[in-house]
Amino acid sequence: MPKKFIRLVVAVLALLASAPLLSQERGNSQKIYTVGFAQDTMSNDWRAAQVNDVKRVLEKHPNIRFISTDAKGSSARQAFDFERLANDGADILITSPRDVRAMTPVVSEVMKRGIPVVLLSRRIMSDDFTTFIGADDREIAREAGRYLAKELNGKGRVVMLRGVLTATTAIARTEGFIDEMKNHPGIEIVAQPVANYRRNIAIKEMEKVISAGIKFDALYAHSDSMATGARMAMEMAGIDPKSIKIVGIDYIPEARKAIRAGEQSASFTYPTAGAQGAEAVLKIIRGEKMAKEQKIPFTRVTIENVEQVETIFK
Repeated sequence: MPKKFIRLVVAVLALLASAPLLSQERGNSQKIYTVGFAQDTMSNDWRAAQVNDVKRVLEKHPNIRFISTDAKGSSARQAFDFERLANDGADILITSPRDVRAMTPVVSEVMKRGIPVVLLSRRIMSDDFTTFIGADDREIAREAGRYLAKELNGKGRVVMLRGVLTATTAIARTEGFIDEMKNHPGIEIVAQPVANYRRNIAIKEMEKVISAGIKFDALYAHSDSMATGARMAMEMAGIDPKSIKIVGIDYIPEARKAIRAGEQSASFTYPTAGAQGAEAVLKIIRGEKMAKEQKIPFTRVTIENVEQVETIFK
């Protein structure tokens, strides 16, 4: 057997023997990125879906370690969780601030440390973030007002059931609706209870409205979860939800069911932006540029298109 051939065989065998080792070394040297999500609360199904949508995308990438926290509806706890994630070595942070004032300096400080921050659905009071992804809450509120004004033929009494007042979503959904109502002097906002986007609180707040003898023709709820709680309170008080024009935001399965049954007039889709947030994380890791503001379109859902528009989560 020629020596040249033997040397070739030995070289090939050596290469094959070293291949797994080289592959293993590459795998071991690949940087593992830690991505932290400081969530407001996981007891709200929409908020839980937001975290799960991020996780669903990122878990497909073995070089990403995803951690989420649950502030259980506490603004102070969310700020603490966010800082702790940063101090524990997170490479990228995601959050949806419950309290715009409390979280602004916390997010700004983390950004100054060179840690990118992705904001989902809720904003802060400064531009100290990497990217914001969400729908236009103010325009949704205006559209909800225009829709109700048309349904009420320009005259009526409306209850506005508000979400977390310190969150930019609730602020915009309140201001946008009030601004639109100025164009319809025949419509009066007769009550503005706060239910923090929670069904159980919405039940109690609507019970107070009804017990106080406040008459209303329509309900504008900052979320479909609260609209559900409000309907439950109406039914317990002997009020048929079908007799009230009810508009919510999010378009969760409960809203679709209620629209089909004629117990809710409309909802507006409000995607969690979780998948888009995860894609933003991947772009940051790859060093790609992205827009400072990423607006997600919304759709008004009524009985006319309820079968064609899928809910934002199952």
